[in-house]
Amino acid sequence: MALKDKLPELRERAGFTQQTLAEKLFVTRQAISRWETGETTPGIDMTKLLAITLDVPIAELLEMPPTGHFCQACGMYLTRNEDRAPLPDGTFAEDWCQWCGNEAANTEGMTVDDMVELCAPHMVESGAFTTRDEAVSLLGAVLPQLKRWRTEPASE
Repeated sequence: MALKDKLPELRERAGFTQQTLAEKLFVTRQAISRWETGETTPGIDMTKLLAITLDVPIAELLEMPPTGHFCQACGMYLTRNEDRAPLPDGTFAEDWCQWCGNEAANTEGMTVDDMVELCAPHMVESGAFTTRDEAVSLLGAVLPQLKRWRTEPASE
């Protein structure tokens, strides 16, 4: 479901009018209206604030597919078997890309920050994002929610 369709429902469920949500986000009511009609979409940092304010996972607002459709280490969409990690029996892993390896074996010793630094330039190069900062912001919000990073101890 697109953000324009989800936002009114989530806003109302949280008990906010367009005006009260706008005040919480320090934007205009018209900005909320434009997001809800699909005329514009909020940037990644504003989407992160929306998720916090509406108490929903950012993945829900970003229209990410359910677990199993993207790598649980780097977040890459897995639409083709060739992108998935090969398994010894000739099949392909559901949750892992070929670069991260099955069960994220190729990411051993890496931190979330290492993965962000590795992936952000590729996201810009692919045209998915126009700036490295946008890619870093998205990765910083999404990666900690993935299987590979959920059990990582908090950094000091």
